Amino acid sequence: QVQLVESGGGLVQAGGSLRLSCAASGRTFSSYVMGWFRQAPGKEREFVAAIRWSGGSTYYAVSVKGRFTMSRDNAKNTVYLQMNSLNPEATAVYYCAAARSLGSVGLEGSYDYWGQGTQVTVSS
Repeated sequence: QVQLVESGGGLVQAGGSLRLSCAASGRTFSSYVMGWFRQAPGKEREFVAAIRWSGGSTYYAVSVKGRFTMSRDNAKNTVYLQMNSLNPEATAVYYCAAARSLGSVGLEGSYDYWGQGTQVTVSS
């Protein structure tokens, strides 16, 4: 079993930055893909970013590319999402997810484990 615990959410003004963390435990993650998704009020959950534990290749949604950066710390089994130049449209609950293998990184169904989510609110 895999446990994912997100942290780092909060309230920030437009133009500001936040860094989300996702601590993973329970497995060896060398072959995993880790992802971030978000769900805004009244909207479906959408893909934000993903990273492969092995090699560190990253993938981003078009809407965040250039502003968000996903990274990992293998020693801490933790992945991060650095979010810069935030706008109110980024307000959502952000979820960390883990996939046992590389499928379609942008699809929820590719992921086997999910965290509880952390709230990000961007004020205008």
